[in-house]
Amino acid sequence: MTVRIGVIGTGAIGRDHARRINHVLGGAKIVALSDVNRASAEAVKADVAPDAAIFETGEALIASPDVDAVLVTSWGATHEQYVLAAIAAGKPCFCEKPLATTADGGKRIVDAEVAHGKRLVQVGFMRRYDAGYVALKKVVDSQIGAPIMVHAAHRNPAVPEQYVTPMAIHDTMIHEIDVLRWLLDDDYVSARVLFPRASARSHAKLRDPQIVILETAKGTIIDVEIFVNCHYGYDIQCQVVGEDGIANLPDPMAIPMRLGARQQSEILTDWKDRFIASYDVELQDFIHAAARGTASGPSSWDGYVAAITSDACVSAQDAEGAAVAINLPARPALYN
Repeated sequence: MTVRIGVIGTGAIGRDHARRINHVLGGAKIVALSDVNRASAEAVKADVAPDAAIFETGEALIASPDVDAVLVTSWGATHEQYVLAAIAAGKPCFCEKPLATTADGGKRIVDAEVAHGKRLVQVGFMRRYDAGYVALKKVVDSQIGAPIMVHAAHRNPAVPEQYVTPMAIHDTMIHEIDVLRWLLDDDYVSARVLFPRASARSHAKLRDPQIVILETAKGTIIDVEIFVNCHYGYDIQCQVVGEDGIANLPDPMAIPMRLGARQQSEILTDWKDRFIASYDVELQDFIHAAARGTASGPSSWDGYVAAITSDACVSAQDAEGAAVAINLPARPALYN
């Protein structure tokens, strides 16, 4: 079976996903496109998906009998309405993060999917598909004993002037929020945020760097450094300290060199290069599940929990180092 997929939102990530599906992956084809900027959809049709129909609205695309499954890669504030429409139509839906821009929006999606009675939504938390994280999870699950601490870092070389303090959580650390919860098979119960001396490359509306401290239900303490103007490169680090040993996320492959009287190797500067392979794996997983009329991978529940946790972390940014409770509702049986 070839899954007929419609893409809502044909900006950079929508275009790249359409390219993957039509030219890299198997089992699916892009048959429909929609974007508020019709010229963007026309360009993707011309360059990537020549057989795709263009729809004036995302809702019309979802309702089309020629579309089996939906990719939502539009502006974040529109995600909720399109995911809800896909659930109502009974069509599998891949939604890039965020699932919704508020925790209440995430809950509405969870409630709709539970009422439907079957998983239909996969959220685009691609790090769960990264080979390094997959290998790290195998070691954490089976070799180093119960996790006690996690030390993590998310460093970007630079961010634009419009990037402000809360975005360090909602746009940057959101990936750690999801992947560390998956890595530990644990939920968060509290968050604290500490601010060291501000970097000289920061600005008036951005406190950078910052350190987020999360405590889990099982008592693991996690510290995550978020440094979005580190200058030297794009660098993702993760170390898990267990009862019996320590495990580190491997760095991307780089050629060690002895050059100019120095030992050195290159550090990536673009997040897309760091996780490019994981995008292929996550979308192939979506295609396989969509062919069965369902979804796998990160769920609506995971997206909802990430939103609740993000909101708590942003509150903690204003709490002078005090802990902010993270209160999760009971997990519906659909997501067990």
